[in-house]
Amino acid sequence: MVEKRLGALPVAAEFLRRLDVAGIVDEVCPGGASALVTHGQVIEALVANRLTSPAPLVRVEDWARCWAVEEVFGIEPGLLNDDRLARALDAIAPELEKIAGTVGARAIGEFGIDVSRMHWDMTSMSVHGAFPVQGQDEDFPVINYGHPKDRRVDLKQVQAGLAMSADGGIPLHARVFGGAAAEVSQVVGAMKDLRAMADEQEFLMVADSKLVSYTNISALLAAGVQFIAPAPAAQVKDDVYAALDFSQATVVDWTPDRDADKPAEQREFYRVLEDTHTLNGPRKSDPPLTVRRILVHSTANAAGQQAARAKRLAKAAEELGKLTAAAGGRHYKTAEKITARVGVIAAKRRVTSCLRFTVTENEHGIPALAWYFDTGVLDTEAAVDGWYALLTSTPAEQADPDQVLIHYKGQGAVERRYHDFKGPLAVAPVFVQHNRRVAALIQVICLALLVFCLIERQVRRALGPEQTMIGLYPDNRRVRPTGRMIFYHLGELTLRIGHITDPPTVQITRGVQLHLLDLLDTDIGQTRWPQT
Repeated sequence: MVEKRLGALPVAAEFLRRLDVAGIVDEVCPGGASALVTHGQVIEALVANRLTSPAPLVRVEDWARCWAVEEVFGIEPGLLNDDRLARALDAIAPELEKIAGTVGARAIGEFGIDVSRMHWDMTSMSVHGAFPVQGQDEDFPVINYGHPKDRRVDLKQVQAGLAMSADGGIPLHARVFGGAAAEVSQVVGAMKDLRAMADEQEFLMVADSKLVSYTNISALLAAGVQFIAPAPAAQVKDDVYAALDFSQATVVDWTPDRDADKPAEQREFYRVLEDTHTLNGPRKSDPPLTVRRILVHSTANAAGQQAARAKRLAKAAEELGKLTAAAGGRHYKTAEKITARVGVIAAKRRVTSCLRFTVTENEHGIPALAWYFDTGVLDTEAAVDGWYALLTSTPAEQADPDQVLIHYKGQGAVERRYHDFKGPLAVAPVFVQHNRRVAALIQVICLALLVFCLIERQVRRALGPEQTMIGLYPDNRRVRPTGRMIFYHLGELTLRIGHITDPPTVQITRGVQLHLLDLLDTDIGQTRWPQT
């Protein structure tokens, strides 16, 4: 009796079929149609590999032998050798944007995804290897040094941008960028791609502060695309926040999910005010752009900033106290040395603005240090705590300040998807030789993330408004299922290969597996498994 890992392969295959990934790839890249396995079939197998057994892209053939890939996808494991995978990646590399856009549009229609609000953000993936720039193909994203999100400044990187729907956090569009590409300059291209994919229907684009530039906002306004993004800190001075009347701010009737079970006094509260913000162009002839500005106060942000300031002041006070005691000693015999040390402490602890000190000498020339923190400066800084600004072109009749904030808070879904991108799907680090294959592999993993998120959305929608279930954790507490937990539980399914008189059977060991399959509308018992 032979057993193979089945896991979530049948579910992944069903969603890939509904997205028509193989058909779309083969239509765009028809070169492998006469082979034993087409480019589209190989890409589907790679997506399934990312979903069920993410690891460095080696020995995919061995994975296919241990898993029921031949039974589910009809691909012999030997056909998924390294050479065939490389040829498939090379084939799709020139058509990545077309494939991404077509699959995204298919997902919108097939799964009825609401695209009225889209969230855009970029992330970086570290790439191991030398990757000299002169040896890379300039027609594809160039692997280079940049500003890595994982702070691995010793490694070169490639970047990816994802556009997520507010409906289920579905990554409907993805683009691959070079490691040195500036994030602020990619917004307009993303906006055009999203408009084409959404079939020119109106949508709201939510992004981070990299969206805010004169060029980007001018293009968005000209295209009629509404946006929400936080104002860069340099564009809104602290004086603006310090002058706000906190008592006039409106309390927002919204609670973050993380605080839903907390007592009211422990929850984070938001207050909002509204005015306008003007951006000036780089040339004098550029007309100024005026948009709505929503001034937001967060109690959690304020508490965090107050705690951070108190910690900095305490550390600075401790070090200044030691310096005061050491003044005139063998290490700090002169006023110059004391002054230099005070400057180091002030810069390190970021208390330069509020620190006041004097260095005096007695009749014997022995220096002494006296210092204090300016309470007036500290009070001014405290008045700014918790405030930040959002810029938007959404008309007031369509979204009041409260609703603008709530729309923006959906941006957290992008960060969670990047966590899935680099966690369960193991996108980083990347081990591939050519930059065109790196770009193609990133796009394949973006397709895997799309399937991953669609499966999560399907389970939650099938659960009804509450979107919670039991059985995912040993203590049977009721929780909202995540893609990670869904794939974890389905991952233990196995297929026992039978003979003519003993048909294949699926080994299901827990009730939660049956429940998930039912929510996903997948009846494994009706699958026509091949006989041996």
